Amino acid sequence: MTDTRPGLVALLGSGETSPAGGRLFEEVVRHISRPPRIAVLETPAGFELNSAQVAGRVADFLRLRLQNYNPGVVTLPARKRNTAFSPDDPALASHLLGADLIFMGPGSPTYAARQLHDSRAWYTLIARHRMGAALVFASAATIAIGRHVLPVYEIYKAGEELHWRPGLNLFGAYGLSLVIVSHWNNAEGGADLDTSRCFMGEARFAELTALLPPDTTVVGINEHTGMIVDFGEEQCHVMGRGSVTLIKARQEEQFGAGQSIPLTRLGPFRLPRLSEGLPADILEEALAIPSDTAGAPPLPPAEVVALVEERQMARGQRDWAVADTLRQRIADLGWSVLDTPEGPRVEPWL
Repeated sequence: MTDTRPGLVALLGSGETSPAGGRLFEEVVRHISRPPRIAVLETPAGFELNSAQVAGRVADFLRLRLQNYNPGVVTLPARKRNTAFSPDDPALASHLLGADLIFMGPGSPTYAARQLHDSRAWYTLIARHRMGAALVFASAATIAIGRHVLPVYEIYKAGEELHWRPGLNLFGAYGLSLVIVSHWNNAEGGADLDTSRCFMGEARFAELTALLPPDTTVVGINEHTGMIVDFGEEQCHVMGRGSVTLIKARQEEQFGAGQSIPLTRLGPFRLPRLSEGLPADILEEALAIPSDTAGAPPLPPAEVVALVEERQMARGQRDWAVADTLRQRIADLGWSVLDTPEGPRVEPWL
């Protein structure tokens, strides 16, 4: 099979749990024809001791903000290679196969790129996207998916020399050589320190731009601002509180909320083959997932049923921490639990 039907890709400069972020998620979910199954990848924050809480806060926000769409939301702890929570774990990566929307957010851009490069989770994400699943990236993850990654912490906090590191290059297969910079208009430094361009400052970022290959397009995304890439329309749509800046061949353009950007403005856009660059076994696994939801759903195993009942008891006692832990255990077994007025409904991810 060679047909590629990529889903939307939404890029957030910051604020994935802000009102602006909520509106962007709603716009993406509006294009999904069934109650969305959402996977939140922990990877960008996987080096932090509280990465589960970081991802959990996003998951809780999505359950509440998107409640009218009846979403199933799970967090996937693809934290670090060569550990029990590896992005190369087939069982963990398989949860992405049933996702209609995959999200990655805050953390370290270089860490995310390093852990996901050539990983099973990343290839599975690409396969699902080419088959129609939407992708949403925010903050650190927005930077990590470019051809080159800005080492924010390494330069801003540790004082390393100006340089770029290899990125995940999501858009490379589409003919686009992009460097994406979130927090473009950051102003945390106040009047004394220029922290725009993701804490680099305008003068230092000009030096960084000079280090990039000449065919690179820089995409700067303001905080609380999003850009939705629609491959079907071959357009990018800007929404939120700020603007998107393009720098190409030393020419700078700015696009405000409500404006659209032709994909060809970013570079020589093309659609890849479905199989392009994907390991054969991962593509085969992705193609084996049914494209619709026809037919009676399978019954959950006894272990899942017992956990659902235990979770209902915890909810009845208003022990929300235990209830959340049990929800994640259910998700780890490949099922999502949806709370409805008629009681919990359990659905398989695959």
